[in-house]
Amino acid sequence: MSTVLEKIRLHARAHPDRVAYVTVKQTADGFENVHMTWGELEERSSRLAGYLASRLKGRAPLLVCGHKDPLMLVAFLACVRSGRAYVPVDASTPAGRVGDIAAAVEPELILNAEDMDGMPAGRAVLDSAEMRALCETAPRCDDSGQVSGEDIHYIIFTSGSTGLPKGVRITAACLDNFLAWSQNLTAGVPAKPNGDRVFINQAPFSFDLSVFDLYTALYTGGSIRAIPKPLQGDMKALFAYLGSTSADIWISTPSFADLLLADNAFNQSLLPDLRLFLFCGEALTGRTAEKLAAAFPKACITNTYGPTESTVAVTGVVVTPEMAAEHAVLPLGVEKPGTRIFIMDEKGAVLPDGEKGEIVIAGDTVSPGYWNNPAKTAEMFGTCDADGTHARLYHTHDAGYRKDGLLFYCGRMDKQVKLHGYRIELEDIENNILVIPGVERTVVIPERENGEVKDLVAHIVEEAPVQSVIRERQRIRGELKKRLPDYMIPRKFVFDDSLPMTQNGKVDRKALESGPQC
Repeated sequence: MSTVLEKIRLHARAHPDRVAYVTVKQTADGFENVHMTWGELEERSSRLAGYLASRLKGRAPLLVCGHKDPLMLVAFLACVRSGRAYVPVDASTPAGRVGDIAAAVEPELILNAEDMDGMPAGRAVLDSAEMRALCETAPRCDDSGQVSGEDIHYIIFTSGSTGLPKGVRITAACLDNFLAWSQNLTAGVPAKPNGDRVFINQAPFSFDLSVFDLYTALYTGGSIRAIPKPLQGDMKALFAYLGSTSADIWISTPSFADLLLADNAFNQSLLPDLRLFLFCGEALTGRTAEKLAAAFPKACITNTYGPTESTVAVTGVVVTPEMAAEHAVLPLGVEKPGTRIFIMDEKGAVLPDGEKGEIVIAGDTVSPGYWNNPAKTAEMFGTCDADGTHARLYHTHDAGYRKDGLLFYCGRMDKQVKLHGYRIELEDIENNILVIPGVERTVVIPERENGEVKDLVAHIVEEAPVQSVIRERQRIRGELKKRLPDYMIPRKFVFDDSLPMTQNGKVDRKALESGPQC
């Protein structure tokens, strides 16, 4: 099996002038396209990797900060070609969170691809101008020390229950094993006359869903059309851009598709070449699938499932009209080759079909654990013998069951929720609220609609009576913006005199979820 780095070099040599990546840059006059060819991606990443290999002393992971600029892809590949894992940090990440990640990783260098503000003090930083210059002048890397096998390829930081993010380590072998499967999911989509297939990228690179489109496109020789955050806020410009992409394969969260389906212009006429929707990151409903099928009659819809700890996705199913009509929430499908999924009870016994328990994943894409967090790694990871092969396993804390050979999802078994595809530990938010002066107690709960999390609500008890609810909400929201990304900040803040308790002396979260909110 070829590695993704080998595949990228082969494609760059075969078609150096073909476009590999397109995004949109906001200007004073609107939006303009920015593109990078395969040859430019290969040349620039090799030269930047050459600089990293020659100038850095250690092999510690490197932070790569930015959003959708082509320089992000260059930096990712430069890191791994020089033998170092990379840690993607999106431009929307507040300075306090960037500092937490940097403190955990202790990078020798931060690659600031889009000149984000608030870089951690005392850290060496390479800005975008310096990076671009090195991409033109530095000696090329010979790739002899590139990551491979059990070397860490990337680390994605997710919400952690302690109030600090935790880093999920993904090895080069995990990624290659995932891509060997993901390429088959897209194999039925015909290439254009020039051999290209166009992938839509919606997720930020700090969200592991982006690995799906980014690396599957690079592995198969396709190209990527990225949708930056500012464009997602301008529907007219977004639809104009989508209509120019000639997209063949769409990869996003279901929530993003729902957002676009609210406009009747999101249909096959807008994207006549589109033949495949791939969804991951949150539950896909039968209703959404039916709307997509009606709007895009030429496209296949595939639902997938998998946590960051198992390299993006480990199951898949093609959604049929009958399936969409039968299920309010669609099944997650069947395991990919190299993966076994068990439904276990609280004692670790494997349950028969039809019985609900914890989804436990074993196989060749399971992470070796969290970065510098042996206690959490020991709690969530283990090993097993599956089909005669020794493999790592991961306890997802997702509830589910099997029926008729398909895996079904039943929600979380802990205080973690999924919101717009992002995995959020409610205790992470609570711990960051508790450090705000004046806050005595807090509980964050999900607000659900038809079983799906739509918003977060923070219930807060303060040390002194709140004089102005509006000003206090603004103060707390402002403090959280210094520590948490926007998607983790509750939409509602409720100030209570006390919090309801259970007979065991714990906060009664169920009572808060069912009670009035304002």
